[in-house]
Amino acid sequence: MTQSSGILAGGDPSVVTGRYWRQLPDGRLECDLCPRACRLHAGQRGLCFVRAREGERIVLTTYGRSSGFCVDPIEKKPLYHFLPGTPVLSFGTAGCNLTCRYCQNWDISKSREIDTLADRAMPVTIAQTAQGLGCPSVAFTYNDPVIFLEYAVDVAHACREVGVRTVAVTAGYISDEPRVEFFGAIDAANVDLKSFDEDFYHRVCTGHLQPVLDTIEYLVRETDVWVEVTTLVVPGRNDSDAEIDRLTGWLADLDPGIPLHFSAFHPDYKMLDVAPTPVATLERARRRGLANGLRHVYVGNVHDSAADSTYCAQCGTCVIQRDWYEIGAYRLDDEGHCTGCGTALPGVFDGPVGTWGARRRPVRLADLDLGERAS
Repeated sequence: MTQSSGILAGGDPSVVTGRYWRQLPDGRLECDLCPRACRLHAGQRGLCFVRAREGERIVLTTYGRSSGFCVDPIEKKPLYHFLPGTPVLSFGTAGCNLTCRYCQNWDISKSREIDTLADRAMPVTIAQTAQGLGCPSVAFTYNDPVIFLEYAVDVAHACREVGVRTVAVTAGYISDEPRVEFFGAIDAANVDLKSFDEDFYHRVCTGHLQPVLDTIEYLVRETDVWVEVTTLVVPGRNDSDAEIDRLTGWLADLDPGIPLHFSAFHPDYKMLDVAPTPVATLERARRRGLANGLRHVYVGNVHDSAADSTYCAQCGTCVIQRDWYEIGAYRLDDEGHCTGCGTALPGVFDGPVGTWGARRRPVRLADLDLGERAS
């Protein structure tokens, strides 16, 4: 059963009626937002923590509440082919619907403390803040926006009304029907493809691979959402040549123009016994991805300007030179065509390259003068 969201009468404004749930014959309510399909008795929460049963409905308990806002470079999401050089207003909430043992944002995504949600902001306020700060996009990040779908979709609609785009940084772990609504409101996504092995998803993330592949395939084939993919390379877990070949070959068959980011792992959360990813491993993965037909493969969380730069697939010109999040030489016209040969770079380009650079600016919406731009 799909329900319309709305603030519960007389209740906390951060608690709204959820969508995508149904009543089971035994009286439990099943949350159909993601493949986990949590079945809840009265008073229980789903694994994500933020969706709960209240009476005879499932509610989202974090509407309008954030773990904090920050202006980041868009490249940090990472998105390399979407409005390069521009600032993005980023925020998350709390909780997650996967349980990755190496989670790099575990203090937010695994939080069970509502006090983590320090900033309150309604959708219109977020859209106006992004506009006032000169941010052409808003990112749902730090934890997975799928679990706060009602809030994220409302923010996205408010942003579109003022010409601001929205970005989802997501693991793509979402069911078929809500997938259509969620991504129908989004302009760009970086999907975290954690592995190309079902056993890895089961053991490390307590999830499944196929729903993530379904999400990526749906986005590429059935929507206009700009898509990039990230794989965190964990030594000894998902870094074999065979797995890298399967992953990159599948993406290349789907669309060789999809940018893929191989990022370095560092020991965190419950996986402190695994060493950081060697640079050589990332370089090997990148070479194999290019050899398997992908045109744009990058490395992340390490300093490698050559592997972080973008090259024209037709003439080989370095069209976007990067040093960490700083953009150097830029050889694209305002519509994203190589100035050397005229070939269009796949992506979203809207005028000259931005100049935000590597700056990171935390903001408190309650304290912000909306006339102040992020300059």
